[in-house]
Amino acid sequence: MNGTAALLRLFARRDRVILPLWVLAIGLVPLLYAVSFEGLYPTAADRQAFYEATAHTPAELALVGPIFGDDLGALVTWRSGILLTLVPLAALLTVVRHTRAEEDTGRTELVGSTAIGRRAGLCAAMALATTGVVLTAAIAATALAASGFPVGGSVAFGLSIAAVGVVFVGVSAVAAQVGSNARAARGYAISVLAAAFVLRAVGVAGASGTSGSSGTLSWLSPIGWSSQVRPFADERWWVLVLPAAAATVAAGLAFALALRRDLGAGLVAVRDGKPSTSMQGVFGLAWRAQRGTLLAWTVGLAVIAAVLGSAADSVQGQLGESAAIGDALSKFGGSSLVDSFLATALSILGIGAAAMSISSVLCVHADEESSIAEVVLAGSVGRTRWLVSTLVFALGGPAVAMTVVGFAAGVPYGMSVGDVRSVLPGVLAGAVSQLPAVWVLTASGIVLFGFVPRFSAAVWGLLAVFVMLGQVGTVVGLPQLVLDLSPFTHLPHLPGGAVEVVPLVWLVAVSAVGLVAGVVAFEHRDLRG
Repeated sequence: MNGTAALLRLFARRDRVILPLWVLAIGLVPLLYAVSFEGLYPTAADRQAFYEATAHTPAELALVGPIFGDDLGALVTWRSGILLTLVPLAALLTVVRHTRAEEDTGRTELVGSTAIGRRAGLCAAMALATTGVVLTAAIAATALAASGFPVGGSVAFGLSIAAVGVVFVGVSAVAAQVGSNARAARGYAISVLAAAFVLRAVGVAGASGTSGSSGTLSWLSPIGWSSQVRPFADERWWVLVLPAAAATVAAGLAFALALRRDLGAGLVAVRDGKPSTSMQGVFGLAWRAQRGTLLAWTVGLAVIAAVLGSAADSVQGQLGESAAIGDALSKFGGSSLVDSFLATALSILGIGAAAMSISSVLCVHADEESSIAEVVLAGSVGRTRWLVSTLVFALGGPAVAMTVVGFAAGVPYGMSVGDVRSVLPGVLAGAVSQLPAVWVLTASGIVLFGFVPRFSAAVWGLLAVFVMLGQVGTVVGLPQLVLDLSPFTHLPHLPGGAVEVVPLVWLVAVSAVGLVAGVVAFEHRDLRG
């Protein structure tokens, strides 16, 4: 463990922007939900109606989580169920970034040649991620308690967030030992997170309408364990023993595995690919490197879209007749409550497509850091051609994904109302119309990569700012001048809204200029400059 404290300080300094950003952005979300619910459902009767309708909507319970009561705190806990996925995701990305990603670039070997213990890097990475998880939970609990919510429920809420986050700190540490590189390690860890989400979702959906039940399968999922703590609804403190035990076992396993593998290698060896002549050259290389990630993003977004589309027809009964609700959703567009719900859902899925594009763009930065780019560019491949080979998938991948999303949401919704032909075009148009804003994020990532590559990951922070402006700023009433900073603000609100071509043209033009500027800048700078 020698040198753990020094490495922890180093990792904290390198994450001095990213870590506080996700800690604050996620930690304050429950408070925003509390303000929204208090305004939208001011009376006990309104909250009771919402609770009863939600408890009998399997699709929404599967997506968000179980709901255990009509108390304001219980409703906020239910709506904040997405945090039980976001916090583990942020934690696992942090651990992998400071473990396997460091090995891929050769920095771990360089640092390890000094008086640094073999376990120090892994321990420091896990400590940093755990600190971020604990701070996020503390901010969320403190914000709710300071707003007048019961202290016991607020503490239980914070512990439920911290519990699932710490479990996936351990899971990602194990994945970092198993994967052959950082990309594989992230894939393994995210796959476990996805499996936990699916188990919780299936368990909750199967138990919908049953008071106080979350389904048997939920007990097989760390996300389900945190849901079973039941903040503000007869808290179950003993459930926290399960994630504590799982996190301890995972951490111990990670340290044991770290001593059984060679530096730079994983316990799962890299397999040689099958010979193929279908796609050769640099574009074929980009396709083979990204096809798995693009497919996973597309399938994930499509599944969420199908859930939202199947729940759209029941949204009127769930949200009730509150004028405040209608006014809030009308800000997101649509000529009816259902149209507004779908427009809001598609805008959220558009943010997912933007994240998909960003992850694709950052692959070139990872290849440059790991010297793969240097090997490729040492041959006859030019810089522009190499970068464009990734841009094809960074731009085209979200286009394919959002087209699939349009069908995945539109067909179930059309079937529920008995008229697929009339509703599908509007939903499909709403999904595809997200692309100009997505491409602005793609261009932003390329600009950062071209001009200041070491800050390429800052594009995630830019996406977080746009999310806060679009999903929260509209409801809390930020000035329009501030809202206009997000490209998603300028998109048409479909289905049901009007389409203005000029803003879309401007977004595409800005994206094109950014892409060209980033490519040109990359042509004229040094590698790893």
